[in-house]
Amino acid sequence: MLKIIAKTICVLLIIALVGCVNVSESPTLESAVPSGFVLVTDVIPDAILEIRYYSTYNFVGERIDDYLAPVAILSEQAANALKSVNDELRAQGYAVKIFDAYRPQGAVAHFVRWANDLNDITTKEFFYPDIDKDRIIPDRYIMERSGHSRGSTVDLTLIDMKTGKELDMGTPFDFFGLPSHHDTDLITSEQTANRLILKNAMEKAGFLPYDEEWWHYTLDNEPFPDTYFEFPVKNY
Repeated sequence: MLKIIAKTICVLLIIALVGCVNVSESPTLESAVPSGFVLVTDVIPDAILEIRYYSTYNFVGERIDDYLAPVAILSEQAANALKSVNDELRAQGYAVKIFDAYRPQGAVAHFVRWANDLNDITTKEFFYPDIDKDRIIPDRYIMERSGHSRGSTVDLTLIDMKTGKELDMGTPFDFFGLPSHHDTDLITSEQTANRLILKNAMEKAGFLPYDEEWWHYTLDNEPFPDTYFEFPVKNY
Protein backbone atom coordinates (compact mmCIF):
# COMPACT_ATOMS: atom_id res chain seq x y z
CA MET A 1 0.00 0.00 0.00
CA LEU A 2 2.80 2.41 0.87
CA LYS A 3 4.44 1.71 -2.48
CA ILE A 4 1.16 2.47 -4.31
CA ILE A 5 0.75 5.72 -2.39
CA ALA A 6 4.35 6.69 -3.14
CA LYS A 7 3.89 5.98 -6.84
CA THR A 8 0.68 8.01 -6.89
CA ILE A 9 2.41 10.96 -5.25
CA CYS A 10 5.24 10.74 -7.78
CA VAL A 11 2.76 10.74 -10.68
CA LEU A 12 0.94 13.78 -9.28
CA LEU A 13 4.22 15.61 -8.82
CA ILE A 14 5.22 14.85 -12.41
CA ILE A 15 1.85 16.10 -13.72
CA ALA A 16 2.22 19.27 -11.66
CA LEU A 17 5.73 19.84 -12.96
CA VAL A 18 4.69 19.23 -16.56
CA GLY A 19 1.84 21.68 -16.12
CA CYS A 20 4.28 24.31 -14.87
CA VAL A 21 6.64 23.68 -17.78
CA ASN A 22 3.79 24.07 -20.28
CA VAL A 23 2.82 27.44 -18.83
CA SER A 24 6.36 28.75 -18.70
CA GLU A 25 7.04 27.58 -22.25
CA SER A 26 4.04 29.46 -23.67
CA PRO A 27 5.21 33.11 -23.59
CA THR A 28 2.97 34.13 -26.50
CA LEU A 29 -0.26 33.78 -24.47
CA GLU A 30 -1.28 35.83 -21.43
CA SER A 31 -4.43 35.27 -19.39
CA ALA A 32 -4.27 38.31 -17.08
CA VAL A 33 -4.51 41.95 -18.06
CA PRO A 34 -0.89 43.06 -18.47
CA SER A 35 0.48 46.46 -17.73
CA GLY A 36 0.65 48.64 -20.80
CA PHE A 37 -3.04 48.38 -21.75
CA VAL A 38 -5.74 51.01 -21.23
CA LEU A 39 -9.40 51.59 -21.83
CA VAL A 40 -9.55 53.81 -24.91
CA THR A 41 -12.08 56.14 -23.31
CA ASP A 42 -9.61 56.85 -20.48
CA VAL A 43 -7.30 58.35 -23.11
CA ILE A 44 -9.94 59.63 -25.56
CA PRO A 45 -13.00 60.53 -23.44
CA ASP A 46 -15.01 61.66 -26.46
CA ALA A 47 -14.35 58.53 -28.53
CA ILE A 48 -17.51 57.05 -30.02
CA LEU A 49 -17.81 53.31 -29.47
CA GLU A 50 -19.95 50.77 -31.29
CA ILE A 51 -18.35 47.51 -30.21
CA ARG A 52 -19.93 45.16 -32.71
CA TYR A 53 -18.71 41.91 -31.18
CA TYR A 54 -20.47 42.70 -27.92
CA SER A 55 -23.70 42.88 -29.91
CA THR A 56 -25.42 40.54 -32.38
CA TYR A 57 -24.86 42.99 -35.25
CA ASN A 58 -21.82 41.27 -36.72
CA PHE A 59 -21.00 38.63 -39.30
CA VAL A 60 -21.43 35.79 -36.79
CA GLY A 61 -24.85 37.04 -35.73
CA GLU A 62 -24.33 36.65 -31.98
CA ARG A 63 -22.26 38.11 -29.16
CA ILE A 64 -18.68 36.92 -29.46
CA ASP A 65 -16.89 34.97 -26.73
CA ASP A 66 -14.92 37.06 -24.20
CA TYR A 67 -16.65 40.34 -25.05
CA LEU A 68 -18.09 41.02 -21.59
CA ALA A 69 -18.64 44.77 -21.96
CA PRO A 70 -18.97 47.25 -24.86
CA VAL A 71 -15.57 48.83 -24.25
CA ALA A 72 -12.42 49.31 -26.34
CA ILE A 73 -8.98 48.36 -25.03
CA LEU A 74 -5.63 49.15 -26.65
CA SER A 75 -1.98 49.24 -25.75
CA GLU A 76 -1.02 52.59 -24.25
CA GLN A 77 1.05 53.43 -27.31
CA ALA A 78 -1.77 52.71 -29.73
CA ALA A 79 -4.31 54.60 -27.62
CA ASN A 80 -2.08 57.68 -27.44
CA ALA A 81 -1.48 57.56 -31.20
CA LEU A 82 -5.21 57.25 -31.79
CA LYS A 83 -5.80 60.28 -29.57
CA SER A 84 -3.68 62.37 -31.92
CA VAL A 85 -5.77 61.06 -34.82
CA ASN A 86 -8.99 61.96 -33.05
CA ASP A 87 -7.74 65.44 -32.14
CA GLU A 88 -6.69 66.18 -35.72
CA LEU A 89 -9.89 64.88 -37.25
CA ARG A 90 -12.13 66.72 -34.81
CA ALA A 91 -10.43 69.92 -35.91
CA GLN A 92 -11.59 68.99 -39.42
CA GLY A 93 -15.14 68.30 -38.29
CA TYR A 94 -14.95 64.52 -37.90
CA ALA A 95 -14.94 62.11 -34.98
CA VAL A 96 -13.60 58.57 -34.84
CA LYS A 97 -16.03 55.74 -34.24
CA ILE A 98 -14.48 52.49 -33.01
CA PHE A 99 -15.94 49.10 -33.91
CA ASP A 100 -13.23 46.95 -32.37
CA ALA A 101 -9.81 47.28 -30.77
CA TYR A 102 -8.03 44.61 -28.69
CA ARG A 103 -9.61 41.21 -29.45
CA PRO A 104 -9.08 38.21 -27.15
CA GLN A 105 -7.74 35.00 -28.65
CA GLY A 106 -10.93 33.28 -27.47
CA ALA A 107 -12.96 35.59 -29.69
CA VAL A 108 -10.79 34.68 -32.67
CA ALA A 109 -11.45 31.00 -31.94
CA HIS A 110 -15.19 31.80 -31.97
CA PHE A 111 -14.77 33.32 -35.45
CA VAL A 112 -12.96 30.21 -36.67
CA ARG A 113 -15.68 27.89 -35.34
CA TRP A 114 -18.30 29.97 -37.13
CA ALA A 115 -16.35 30.00 -40.39
CA ASN A 116 -16.05 26.21 -40.30
CA ASP A 117 -19.81 25.78 -39.82
CA LEU A 118 -20.76 25.88 -43.50
CA ASN A 119 -24.45 25.37 -42.74
CA ASP A 120 -24.74 28.72 -40.94
CA ILE A 121 -25.14 31.37 -43.64
CA THR A 122 -27.66 33.61 -41.88
CA THR A 123 -25.50 36.74 -42.30
CA LYS A 124 -24.24 36.01 -45.82
CA GLU A 125 -26.53 38.47 -47.62
CA PHE A 126 -25.19 41.45 -45.72
CA PHE A 127 -21.57 40.58 -44.85
CA TYR A 128 -20.29 38.25 -47.60
CA PRO A 129 -22.83 38.11 -50.47
CA ASP A 130 -20.26 37.41 -53.19
CA ILE A 131 -18.10 34.87 -51.35
CA ASP A 132 -18.78 31.22 -50.58
CA LYS A 133 -18.38 30.59 -46.88
CA ASP A 134 -15.85 27.82 -47.44
CA ARG A 135 -13.50 30.48 -48.86
CA ILE A 136 -13.54 32.74 -45.78
CA ILE A 137 -10.58 31.06 -44.06
CA PRO A 138 -8.54 30.14 -47.20
CA ASP A 139 -8.91 33.71 -48.48
CA ARG A 140 -7.75 35.04 -45.09
CA TYR A 141 -10.86 37.00 -44.16
CA ILE A 142 -10.61 35.11 -40.87
CA MET A 143 -7.37 33.68 -39.47
CA GLU A 144 -6.52 31.59 -36.44
CA ARG A 145 -4.35 34.43 -35.11
CA SER A 146 -5.40 38.07 -35.41
CA GLY A 147 -3.26 41.17 -35.08
CA HIS A 148 -6.05 42.55 -32.90
CA SER A 149 -5.00 40.12 -30.17
CA ARG A 150 -1.63 41.87 -29.92
CA GLY A 151 -3.44 44.97 -28.67
CA SER A 152 -2.43 47.68 -31.15
CA THR A 153 -4.92 47.19 -33.96
CA VAL A 154 -8.16 49.11 -34.25
CA ASP A 155 -11.20 48.97 -36.55
CA LEU A 156 -12.86 52.34 -37.03
CA THR A 157 -14.68 54.79 -39.25
CA LEU A 158 -15.51 58.50 -39.22
CA ILE A 159 -18.55 60.46 -38.09
CA ASP A 160 -19.46 63.79 -39.66
CA MET A 161 -19.93 65.97 -36.59
CA LYS A 162 -22.39 68.26 -38.40
CA THR A 163 -24.80 65.46 -39.30
CA GLY A 164 -23.90 62.87 -36.68
CA LYS A 165 -23.77 60.24 -39.42
CA GLU A 166 -20.99 57.93 -40.58
CA LEU A 167 -19.13 58.94 -43.70
CA ASP A 168 -19.99 56.78 -46.71
CA MET A 169 -17.02 54.44 -47.07
CA GLY A 170 -18.53 52.31 -49.83
CA THR A 171 -19.09 49.18 -47.74
CA PRO A 172 -20.18 48.41 -44.20
CA PHE A 173 -17.63 47.47 -41.55
CA ASP A 174 -16.62 43.79 -41.82
CA PHE A 175 -17.83 43.40 -45.40
CA PHE A 176 -15.87 40.48 -46.89
CA GLY A 177 -15.08 41.26 -50.51
CA LEU A 178 -13.20 43.34 -53.05
CA PRO A 179 -15.15 46.58 -52.45
CA SER A 180 -13.57 46.76 -48.97
CA HIS A 181 -10.03 46.81 -50.37
CA HIS A 182 -8.12 50.09 -50.33
CA ASP A 183 -7.24 49.82 -54.02
CA THR A 184 -10.73 48.92 -55.22
CA ASP A 185 -12.29 50.60 -58.24
CA LEU A 186 -15.75 49.36 -57.22
CA ILE A 187 -16.67 52.45 -55.18
CA THR A 188 -17.34 56.09 -56.05
CA SER A 189 -14.80 58.89 -56.01
CA GLU A 190 -16.56 60.41 -52.99
CA GLN A 191 -16.32 57.13 -51.08
CA THR A 192 -12.64 56.87 -51.98
CA ALA A 193 -12.07 60.43 -50.76
CA ASN A 194 -13.80 59.65 -47.47
CA ARG A 195 -11.55 56.66 -46.92
CA LEU A 196 -8.51 58.83 -47.59
CA ILE A 197 -9.50 61.27 -44.84
CA LEU A 198 -9.21 58.44 -42.36
CA LYS A 199 -6.20 56.80 -43.99
CA ASN A 200 -4.13 59.98 -44.13
CA ALA A 201 -4.76 60.80 -40.47
CA MET A 202 -4.01 57.25 -39.34
CA GLU A 203 -0.78 56.99 -41.32
CA LYS A 204 0.36 60.38 -40.05
CA ALA A 205 0.00 59.06 -36.48
CA GLY A 206 2.03 55.93 -37.20
CA PHE A 207 -0.66 53.40 -38.11
CA LEU A 208 -0.39 51.03 -41.06
CA PRO A 209 -3.43 50.18 -43.18
CA TYR A 210 -4.51 46.64 -44.00
CA ASP A 211 -4.94 46.45 -47.77
CA GLU A 212 -8.09 44.30 -47.73
CA GLU A 213 -10.03 46.28 -45.09
CA TRP A 214 -10.47 50.05 -45.21
CA TRP A 215 -11.36 50.14 -41.47
CA HIS A 216 -8.39 48.16 -40.13
CA TYR A 217 -5.17 49.82 -38.88
CA THR A 218 -2.21 48.59 -36.82
CA LEU A 219 0.35 50.73 -35.01
CA ASP A 220 3.62 50.39 -36.91
CA ASN A 221 5.83 50.24 -33.82
CA GLU A 222 3.48 48.05 -31.78
CA PRO A 223 4.77 47.16 -28.30
CA PHE A 224 3.71 43.47 -28.32
CA PRO A 225 4.51 42.27 -31.86
CA ASP A 226 4.82 38.58 -30.91
CA THR A 227 2.24 38.17 -28.13
CA TYR A 228 -1.39 37.16 -28.60
CA PHE A 229 -3.38 37.98 -25.46
CA GLU A 230 -6.36 36.14 -23.97
CA PHE A 231 -7.80 38.45 -21.31
CA PRO A 232 -11.47 39.34 -21.89
CA VAL A 233 -12.84 42.67 -23.05
CA LYS A 234 -14.48 44.19 -19.98
CA ASN A 235 -14.30 47.18 -17.67
CA TYR A 236 -11.13 46.88 -15.62
